[in-house]
Amino acid sequence: MPALSRRTALLALAGTIAGPAWAATAKPPAPKPVKVTFVTDWKAQAEHGGFYQALATGLYKKAGLDVTIKQGGPSVNTPQLIAAGAVDFAMGSNHFQPLNLVAADADAMAVAAIFQKDPQVLITHDRADIKSIADMKGKPIMISDATISTCWIWAKSRYGFDDKQIRKYTFNLAPFLADKKAIQQGYVTSEPYTIAKEGKIKPKVFLLADAGYPGYSNLILARGKDVRERPKIVQAFVDASIDGWSAFLNGDPKPANDLIKRDNPDMTDDIIAQAISEMKTRGMVQGADAATLGVGAMTDARWNTFFKLMKDNKVYDDKLDVTKAYTTKFVNKRRGVKAPPAAKPR
Repeated sequence: MPALSRRTALLALAGTIAGPAWAATAKPPAPKPVKVTFVTDWKAQAEHGGFYQALATGLYKKAGLDVTIKQGGPSVNTPQLIAAGAVDFAMGSNHFQPLNLVAADADAMAVAAIFQKDPQVLITHDRADIKSIADMKGKPIMISDATISTCWIWAKSRYGFDDKQIRKYTFNLAPFLADKKAIQQGYVTSEPYTIAKEGKIKPKVFLLADAGYPGYSNLILARGKDVRERPKIVQAFVDASIDGWSAFLNGDPKPANDLIKRDNPDMTDDIIAQAISEMKTRGMVQGADAATLGVGAMTDARWNTFFKLMKDNKVYDDKLDVTKAYTTKFVNKRRGVKAPPAAKPR
């Protein structure tokens, strides 16, 4: 064989040897992100900030998820959407929603509780005769239709409130501002600020959770089928959401805020900022059990306390299985626990 031909053959052989060796060390292509749809319980606002932060800063993408956040609103029934399998995850406003899903034999459950404290408050003007929620007994209180079948039940049981006290709250602040003896419901992150801003008054605010109301809020609801068959996807969404909430409250919230204002132009920087302040000051996300168990924490004891209260008040049947409404397998792993401040050197 001529020298040139032999050299060509050797180079060709070297190529066949080197080729497979190189291929063996090459990284396989990254799997495509799993498409996930998450629907919130209302129009975009600070109370959804951690989810938007996870989307804006790529935390969902890092977890292998391609997440679309859909806004809720007055015509959006989030429990119905998750029960029908129309979305992968949904935000539950309160304990009642997953329990109602169980009562309706729907295959969905809570997998995390972002708010350790329900944001519901009762608001009064600055008046000497009301120093606590107990002092409101027998007085007219403006509440919404939805509240009558939720935390009002607790208020009746705890303080002896009566349905005769109920006045209709239509989410219009004018009646409250016009009447110094008025009492109305609200969200700690919303109405008190608007009342102070528009009415130029400083209202008294009574957070039901601080008075013992045991409900969680801002729950992540998942399809039961996904909990059983796609637990890695559920865990990835929960973990990235927790990281998003930690970043939103403890870091720079601007990435989330920009998306919130894009989706809901009615939101302004001052409204968002005061809501973040309330969530942080009152320990709504990183307080209570979340302070030690991690953001999204849920406990059997808390669920059982809530269920017993509502069962005793004939809201739910004794035979309803509360354990089908939630699972703690994706939380309570100390994710998002705030580190204590470093000790100062002596």
